[in-house]
Amino acid sequence: MNTADFLQTLDREGRLLAAAAAAAGTDAKVPTCPEWQVRDLLRHTGAVHRWAATFVAEAYPEPRPFGDPPDLDGAELVDWYLDSHRLLVDTLAAAPADVRCWTFHPAPNPSPLAFWTRRQAHETTVHRYDAEAARGGTASPIAPDFAVDGIDELLRGFHARPKSRVRTPEPRLLRVRALGAGTDAVWTVRLTDEPPVAVREETGAAEAELSGPADELYLALWNRRHVPVVSGDQALAALWREKGGI
Repeated sequence: MNTADFLQTLDREGRLLAAAAAAAGTDAKVPTCPEWQVRDLLRHTGAVHRWAATFVAEAYPEPRPFGDPPDLDGAELVDWYLDSHRLLVDTLAAAPADVRCWTFHPAPNPSPLAFWTRRQAHETTVHRYDAEAARGGTASPIAPDFAVDGIDELLRGFHARPKSRVRTPEPRLLRVRALGAGTDAVWTVRLTDEPPVAVREETGAAEAELSGPADELYLALWNRRHVPVVSGDQALAALWREKGGI
């Protein structure tokens, strides 16, 4: 996928998120994030959108804290979220391709603009799923190629950082496989007492494998649902459920 594809996905997913939040109501519980109500989801995601837009708009070279969301609720909060989302989409669309700014994980990306467009597309898709879970009914589909990209970003980006808690006292090997998404949709994750190292290939004898259709596996690895298929060492597979949160 390229930056234009991610921008299109971000645009669509944010509008779906807002529609689901409005239908659910801001008092509704978010079953995929039990500590949240829809108002918390909107405030968090809107603040993230504005935070991300600032790095790109100002070519900001260093990390900076999130801003505080406004004290709004109900329809006014939904409107604020939509304004935040539109600000992000418009900022990314207008940014020069060679803009230089801070990014925060090492997954391969061709540029900072590509990083932020990709990252916010996945951020918004996962939280759109949360909003639709709060609303109830059928969730919007996630394209297999986009899901595979999100798994790759999670394994080779987020969990490559020192913050990852997915570690083992002795070296272990975990396989992650997106079924029906092409022969390259497989990762080998080497676990040690350091941050995991994931490569996008099938290498070595894995002690456990997490697998399933790409969209289901994507949501499972983001701890939104159960892993469809777990084989091998169940304790090693359970490590992800216990420690894989971001």
